[in-house]
Amino acid sequence: MKKIYSPLTEKMIEALQCLPGVGSKSAQRMVFYILNKDREGGKFISDALSEGCSSIKNCSKCRMLTEEVTCSICLSTSRDDSLMCVVETPADVVAIEQSVSYRGKYFVLMGHLSPIDGIGPKELSIDLLSKILDEGYVKEIILATSVTIEGDATADYIASIAKDRSIVPTRIAYGIPMGGELEFVDSGTLSRAITGRREIAE
Repeated sequence: MKKIYSPLTEKMIEALQCLPGVGSKSAQRMVFYILNKDREGGKFISDALSEGCSSIKNCSKCRMLTEEVTCSICLSTSRDDSLMCVVETPADVVAIEQSVSYRGKYFVLMGHLSPIDGIGPKELSIDLLSKILDEGYVKEIILATSVTIEGDATADYIASIAKDRSIVPTRIAYGIPMGGELEFVDSGTLSRAITGRREIAE
């Protein structure tokens, strides 16, 4: 097949395709825009990515992304040390923080248990989580893993670790979204909403 792009243009297009949801057409459109209209913007992106990839690491305590050894959430004295929310990704931490409904600490697994993909407790740093729980500060661990078979299995596994240390494990509730009408809600969500029902306080 005849080559259409110059070698560097082709390299740029291939590089952008490593991003989720970006195919060849989308990557081509972005590269052409940068080269034709915003080369300074392209250089800014390049520099930011290069600096970020070199400097951003996982927090030594919760594994959130940070440039420091310990992230600002773990260092905060205004957070509740007795509460720990376990999530799968840094994006989950951002989502929960934006809800402004939680003031405890976090632990980011960076995935979920998936034996078929070779992801076990070691890959999720469960040993580090266990060490933190052994310190005795955490009284309740909130399991906010995904609503999948793997997410549920991960939650169950961590719950057993918590129970062994007399720590209360809880699972975040999943149910009907605000403003949602029952006829449009899928059966799985509806089932979880009914199972996780709570008594109405007076």
